[in-house]
Amino acid sequence: MALTMDSEIRFVKGVGEARMKLYQRLNIGTVGELLYHVPRSYVDLRHPRSILEAQLGETVPVRGIVASKSGEQRLRKGLSVFKVQVVDDHGDMTLTFFNGKYTVAALREGEEYLFYGRMGGTLLRREMQSPAVYPVQGAQLVPVYSLTAGITSRMLARHVAAALDNLEQAPDSLPPWMRQRYELMDLQQAFRWVHFPSTLEQARQGRQRLAFEELLCLGMGFARLKEGRSSQRACAMEPRDLAPFFHSLPFTPTGAQKRAISQAVEDLCREVPMNRLVQGDVGSGKTLVAAACCYFAFLNGRQSAMMAPTELLAEQHFKTLTGLLSPLGVRVGLLTGSTGAKEKKQIKAALEAGELDLCIGTHALLTGDVSWAGLGLVVTDEQHRFGVAQRMALTAKGEGVHTLVMSATPIPRTLALIIYGDLELSVIDEMPAGRSPVETYLIDSPKRERAFGYIRQHLDRGLQGYIVCPLVEEDPESPMPQGKGAVEWVRQLEQTSFRGYRLGLLHGRMKPREKEAVMTAFSQGEIQLLVATTVVEVGIDVPNAVIMMIENAERFGLSQLHQLRGRVGRGTQRSTCILLSDTQNPETRQRLRTLCKTTDGFRIAEEDLALRGPGDFFGMRQHGLPQMQVADLAADSRLLARTQEAAELLLRQDPTLESCPALARRVERMMETAGAL
Repeated sequence: MALTMDSEIRFVKGVGEARMKLYQRLNIGTVGELLYHVPRSYVDLRHPRSILEAQLGETVPVRGIVASKSGEQRLRKGLSVFKVQVVDDHGDMTLTFFNGKYTVAALREGEEYLFYGRMGGTLLRREMQSPAVYPVQGAQLVPVYSLTAGITSRMLARHVAAALDNLEQAPDSLPPWMRQRYELMDLQQAFRWVHFPSTLEQARQGRQRLAFEELLCLGMGFARLKEGRSSQRACAMEPRDLAPFFHSLPFTPTGAQKRAISQAVEDLCREVPMNRLVQGDVGSGKTLVAAACCYFAFLNGRQSAMMAPTELLAEQHFKTLTGLLSPLGVRVGLLTGSTGAKEKKQIKAALEAGELDLCIGTHALLTGDVSWAGLGLVVTDEQHRFGVAQRMALTAKGEGVHTLVMSATPIPRTLALIIYGDLELSVIDEMPAGRSPVETYLIDSPKRERAFGYIRQHLDRGLQGYIVCPLVEEDPESPMPQGKGAVEWVRQLEQTSFRGYRLGLLHGRMKPREKEAVMTAFSQGEIQLLVATTVVEVGIDVPNAVIMMIENAERFGLSQLHQLRGRVGRGTQRSTCILLSDTQNPETRQRLRTLCKTTDGFRIAEEDLALRGPGDFFGMRQHGLPQMQVADLAADSRLLARTQEAAELLLRQDPTLESCPALARRVERMMETAGAL
């Protein structure tokens, strides 16, 4: 049957009702969503090697004949191993498949296949672990997709081919003049080339056409958000003297902090609601900017709300802001999921009666029974952990509410303009006086015990430290190396290298009260060494903690490592961060060395962007941003200027997109999906 972009995916040949449910896990429900689910990479089978030609450590296709297959060997419950001997005219190799019963059963002795994997073993005894298997005929570029259980890349590629073969002419979102001006192919050719390229250049061109369209839609969507905001009205605040606030501080703010405060106060005095991002490196003093804005709102008789992504961070902000603002008469409250029922009731009543000027909390602030007497300012911290819809849900609790967003994730300015496209930008690019830079070193496992000795020297001097692990627990069923698990690692350390020292454990699966107890003990010095997962990335400020070791550092993005490192160096003591990694990948080691060379988060972000290319720049999906199906916000930053120019030209010619209905629908659908419209 003929298909359209809006046809349900179950009508594609070979899909049906059962597989449609599997596809829904990938957020694929229509033919259009299937076609925009582009390959994340390609397996290049065009130039297979012989067994001896393949270099050790190289990931390549190898052509060989199945000589023999061994029976199943059970290593433990849930883990079985199969061995296959493969030969060609010049040599032989052993293939190992973990839990590969059906893969091995499909191989026929005496037949030739292509085996794609990493060549291991020695010069004389070649080995491959769990290679992908392909027929020899028609060796080509094979698409590799992001998948879910029950769907394979080969199956997905078959369904894409069936969809394209039966697709009516898809309406092209881009007008002809735009395709001509920017040398872009039409939509159907882009789908063919990105899914089934004959060359890598075809794949690049097809993907670039689709990425251009997606970034254009993103830019148009944010232009609509800005346009909508400019038509909104806020209660413009009156100029007030902030001298009492600055005089009460025990330190002198940096020039960057003063500049950000001035920009925000100027926004607060306008009738258009403020929507400002304060972006600053770890420890640069963004909270002070928020405190000044909350005090300014208080002087204008308006309430403020501050939303943090975790209870730990909310509690820390509560302590900090209470210390800064209570002496000035600001009444501060805390509302989180852990707040007792009686206290919750009292806080909600105080907010509704106008007896609290500032309430700090987590998602608990969003519940329907939280009402405000006169909410005028909303501050959200670590914006990338909240959706746009959540930010708007909080501002909807008042009329004409101003918004201030804080983020410590260092992002190159070009990316910030897209990711926070509906916000004005203030950058805090100075560090407060007295902060000592953190010295960072990269080591491997043989030097671990020496590093532990260095950590013990600090603990013996009454100082504290962290050991960060990538996992809460290791998966004993997995045949692949998983990295350190915090739960087991703290037990080992207590019995070996740190016997006699006071160790603590902190991870995301603990109950809020348990986390709070551990953090209180650490901040009071009862715990000397805290073994933790990335839950320490935000919300922990212990100036006495001066040393950190990060296990399996290659498993984290540079920006996340920089965030973690920011937990030390918060006092005047010399501080150290030790990155431990056994990776032999030269690019990964180069990335980790970047962190050793500089503590400037923005420079790290720029280098990370240059080094990593395609990939998830943030190490996590950016919440509140429409889900990107094709474009990569880091790798495609060079496309941004072109798509922004195209958006301006189009909106100048056709502000309502009346001449481009397909593009208008895509923009609306994209922003609705993100909860931004």
